[in-house]
Amino acid sequence: MKNVGIISQARMTSTRLPGKVLRPIAGRPMLHYHVQRLQASHLPIYMAITTNQTDDVLADFAQAHKLPYLRGSEDNVLSRYWHCAEANELDVIVRVTSDCPLLDGELIARSVQEYLRADDNRLYLSNVLERTFPRGLDFEIFSRELLAEAMQHATLAPDLEHVTPYMHQNRSGTVRFWHIGRQPDRSSYRLTVDTADDFTLISTLIEEYNAHQLTTNELIALLDAHPELVALNAHIEQKKV
Repeated sequence: MKNVGIISQARMTSTRLPGKVLRPIAGRPMLHYHVQRLQASHLPIYMAITTNQTDDVLADFAQAHKLPYLRGSEDNVLSRYWHCAEANELDVIVRVTSDCPLLDGELIARSVQEYLRADDNRLYLSNVLERTFPRGLDFEIFSRELLAEAMQHATLAPDLEHVTPYMHQNRSGTVRFWHIGRQPDRSSYRLTVDTADDFTLISTLIEEYNAHQLTTNELIALLDAHPELVALNAHIEQKKV
């Protein structure tokens, strides 16, 4: 049996919306909903946070919620993932980011089962390279073997900050890809939090529509039915890798 774990990266010093992961929504920090949604996967969850003093509050959150965590470099997020995977003896890593409070844990669990059935350490499986899901439901699944290879050979700043470019650009030439998709394509919707307008949408969805209790299909149907909600953050341009 392979040891599978979800590693979520988090920091308080986000450039466009500092402290966003602990901003309150309906009386709870946004990070609460992120973790709650991931728990539906029934997979262990680990937090990869920085050694910055500003992230002591994230360590406190992890301890309060009984989440194992590792602290490392703010800029070299790749090393944070590697050391977290190594310390917890993970064979398979699910990478997510903490600014996605409405991730679908059940979708992640099904995708992990597909990954395990493939039984291929050279496989990179995700729903991010060929996007059909709303941004903010992103996940990547890969082996510790691929992570170790990236840790050894990746040197560019984007490689270190964004963890997986060395893998998904297939610089080794030996990576196999599996893209998880859905139809109709709703990749234009934003359910991630990078700006104040993103936060307004997520807050509205949770406080007024109980979005944290909805499935992915229900979330998309809700946005389909309410273009005025989609418009709240439709103008936001995602930061480029």
